[in-house]
Amino acid sequence: MDFRISDPALREARDTICRAVAGAGGRAFLVGGSVRDALLDEPVKDLDIEVFGIEPDVLRALLGERFELDLVGQSFGVLKIRHLDIDVSIPRRESKHGLGHKGFEIHSDASLTVPEAAERRDFTINAMAWDPLANELIDPADGRRDLEQRILRHVSGKFSEDPLRVLRGMQFAARFELEPAPETLELCRRIEPEGLARERILDEWKKLILSGKKISSGLNLLRDCGWIRYYPELEALIDCPQEPEWHPEGDVWIHTLHVMDAFAGERLGDDWEDLVVGLGCLCHDLGKPATTTFEDGRIRSKGHEEAGEEPTRTFLDRMSNQQRLVDQVVPLVREHLKPTALFHAKAGPAAIRRLARRVGRIDRLIRVGRADHAGRPPLPFDGYPPGEWLMQQAQALQVSENQPKPIVMGRHLIDLGLTPGPHFKQLLETCFEAQLDGAFADLDAGLDLARDIIEGTGPQNDANPDPTEQSPA
Repeated sequence: MDFRISDPALREARDTICRAVAGAGGRAFLVGGSVRDALLDEPVKDLDIEVFGIEPDVLRALLGERFELDLVGQSFGVLKIRHLDIDVSIPRRESKHGLGHKGFEIHSDASLTVPEAAERRDFTINAMAWDPLANELIDPADGRRDLEQRILRHVSGKFSEDPLRVLRGMQFAARFELEPAPETLELCRRIEPEGLARERILDEWKKLILSGKKISSGLNLLRDCGWIRYYPELEALIDCPQEPEWHPEGDVWIHTLHVMDAFAGERLGDDWEDLVVGLGCLCHDLGKPATTTFEDGRIRSKGHEEAGEEPTRTFLDRMSNQQRLVDQVVPLVREHLKPTALFHAKAGPAAIRRLARRVGRIDRLIRVGRADHAGRPPLPFDGYPPGEWLMQQAQALQVSENQPKPIVMGRHLIDLGLTPGPHFKQLLETCFEAQLDGAFADLDAGLDLARDIIEGTGPQNDANPDPTEQSPA
C-alpha cells in the first residue's frame, strides 16, 4: 500500500518506530484515518500507530530513546511524538460508566489482538490496520470493501456508547461521499446526545463545512437518522415551501442542501473565512419557516432575512460559545439578499459603504449570495451578476474586505477644544454618516464639517437611507 506522505521526517519516524517495536518483540500498525486515506489515494498528513505486544512503560522507554515525547495522553496509553503529527498508542479496552464521549474507563492492554482492538472504533472504514514492515493489511470489519462501495457502516454495538459518533458519521458521509448503511442509521436513531460539549460538536460541524465534498450527504444523514430533531432550526426547513418560479428545486431544506454543495465547490482554503461563510450559507434561510405565506397565488417569505437572525443565534449557540463567530455569521444572514437589491436599485457609494459597515466584509456576503443563487437547479447558474457588480463597486470604494473606518475620531474633537462627554457619540456618528455619504474623504475636510456641526451650520445625523430598505423581500 502506498502512503502519500509528503513530509520525509514523518515517513522516517514511522519506519523508525516500526523497526524499534519489532526489535523489542512487538508489532506496530498504522491505524485509523491514515490507512483509509491511503486506500483513497489521499495525502496523509498525520499518523496513528498502534503497538501490540509491548507494555506501556516499555514502549515509553523505547520511544524516549529516539524522540522527544509529549505525555499529555499517557493516562490513555497515548504518546505523542513532539514536532511530528504522530500518536503512538497501546490498544485499549473501554467500558462505559457515564454520559457523553468522556464517560469511559480506559485501560491499556497490550495483549489485545488487532480484531479485538478494532471493535472499539467507530466505522469500518476507520477499523483497518496496516503493517508497513510486512506490507500487510488487516481488515477485520471489511472496511476496504465498504470504502470501495462507498458505504458508511458502524463496526460494532459499542458504537452507541459514544454519541459524538453520530456527528462523526455526518462529516464522514460528506467528506468521502458515503451512503450510511440502514443498520447504522437505525442504531443512530436510538442514540441521544447525552450533553455533548459544545466544542466537540463544533469540531464535527467544522469538518463538515471545511472538508465536506458533498455536504448535503452529511446533512441528509442527520435527517435520515432522526438527529435533525436536535437542530430544530434546520428541521423547520424540511417541507417549508418555496415559490416554484424562483425555486424549482423544491422546499427550503432541498434548497439549502444545494447551496451547501455549491459553497463546497468554491471554498478558499482559509479555514476561518470558509467557516464563517459556510455557516452563513447553512443559516441563510432559517427565517423562512416563520415568514412563509401564500398570497395572491404566490408563496412569499417577506422579511425572512431579518427573521433569520434569532434562529441563527440559537443554532450557533448550541454548538459554540465563540461570540466572534456568531457576530460575523449573523450579518450574512440578515443581509444575504442585499447584493441583488442594490444591483437592481443601481445603488450608489453611500449604500454600499453602509452595507460594508453592517456586514464587515462584502466579499463574504457575495460568496453567500453566489451559493444561494447557484442552489436552484435546474435553473442555470449565470455567474451571479449582482455579486460581480457589487464586488467591483466595493473594491473601488476599498470596502470589499473591511468595514469603512471613521476618519474623525474623539481625539480630533478634543484637539478642537471640545470636552469629552455624551455629546461626543452623537457628533462622531453624524460625522461618520456624512463620511459614508461621501461628504468628505480626508481628515481636514472632516474637521471642517465637525466645526460646522458644532457651530450649528452642519448637517444633522440624518442618514441617507438605503435604497433597498423599503423594498419587499
